Amino acid sequence: MRYLLALGMLVTVMSGLWAEETVNWPQFRGPGARGVAEGKGLPATWSTTKNVKWSVPVPGRGWSSPVIWGDKVFLSSAVSAGKEKVVKKGLYFGGNEKNPSPNYHRWMVYCFSFESGKKLWEREADVGKPLTPRHIKNNYAPETQVTDGDLVYTYFADQGLFAHDLDGKLKWKRGMKAYKTRYNWGGAASPALHGDFIYILNDNEQSSFIEAIDKKTGETSWRRDRDEKSNWSTPFVWENPLRTEIITPGTGKTRSYGLDGTLLWELVADMSSITIATPFTAHGLLYVTSGYVGDERKPIYAIHPGGKGTINLKKEGPVDKSIAWRQPKAAPYNPSTLAYKDLLYVLYDFGFFACFDAKTGEEVYGKVRVREHQRTPFTSSPWAYDDKVFCLSEDGDCFVYRAGRKNELLYVNKLDELCMATPGMARGSLFIRTASKLYRISE
Repeated sequence: MRYLLALGMLVTVMSGLWAEETVNWPQFRGPGARGVAEGKGLPATWSTTKNVKWSVPVPGRGWSSPVIWGDKVFLSSAVSAGKEKVVKKGLYFGGNEKNPSPNYHRWMVYCFSFESGKKLWEREADVGKPLTPRHIKNNYAPETQVTDGDLVYTYFADQGLFAHDLDGKLKWKRGMKAYKTRYNWGGAASPALHGDFIYILNDNEQSSFIEAIDKKTGETSWRRDRDEKSNWSTPFVWENPLRTEIITPGTGKTRSYGLDGTLLWELVADMSSITIATPFTAHGLLYVTSGYVGDERKPIYAIHPGGKGTINLKKEGPVDKSIAWRQPKAAPYNPSTLAYKDLLYVLYDFGFFACFDAKTGEEVYGKVRVREHQRTPFTSSPWAYDDKVFCLSEDGDCFVYRAGRKNELLYVNKLDELCMATPGMARGSLFIRTASKLYRISE
């Protein structure tokens, strides 16, 4: 009896310790779309050789993030049969394309071993010539997959949605119509998964919509048209004490839908003209940002649960009680913001870093250059663990800061290759996708 009691206590303690570790990374920015991980072995320093458990080549192009479940790591990619234009680093204009790539592409799903990096399987989801153009800094596989541990769901905006089991067997597929996007930049919004449904958000120049798709059959449960033009933000499923909501940022309005597609509330505010960042929740608040670099308005909003109807922040008068706080000119463009402990960190595309109080919105420190006297481009979203905040530049340099109210740079880790995908983390390992490789990094 004593042995059984002791064993029970040990199991309870071990379960508690295991619960604290980030075990799986099922979607863009991981659990809760927050970009925060827990666990021993997560690295603070690395290079192309230091703390590298393995690295493997990944064919083609794709800025999708790695997703991790159990002993498997998943990635998507678009492999061109011909030569594609070279991607330059930095935010730049003039990369718009008038026509789709003339080359045949193979839209691929890859599965790698967590332990060894061995390619366990690959599947061709679709093949053919692309239907729409892309900005040369984008590609035909930017959307991150999602998984529930049963199936892995891969979304290519112009090709469709594909469901494979974890051994690579195709369970179902759904074709999708290709739509024109603003400036022919192409798509990028990843799907969200909650309960029995996958939520697809497609804001474009022709027919914007949100759609709920049954994860077991691929059939549409509901679809709602949206009065929006092109945006690139991944939808977020917000489970709060009052209800569960699907949050969709937009240039015109940020909207909240119920799980049945009912419009719960909409925020009419001075968003920037392009919305990319992914919403998330912390401290009981919802964080929504919109920060196109060419606009004066770059707002961050922290929103209380329970909003109803139209929340109009454009009209004169007191701020609606649904809004906990706002910073009108603080949002980043491509990277999503990061809430870690009591602080909100903001990484800007041109290489600045700032910090705010996550509960009040008060500035802790303003924009500080990550690299003195030099512009450093960022697309990947920042992440955090072990009281550190990580910012991965397009150069492949990762700037590691001590988390806290003081701007303190600890390390700069170099991979010497273009990096635009946001990393994944699980069980003491960091997975970074570069232009040609996937790294597993661990102490």
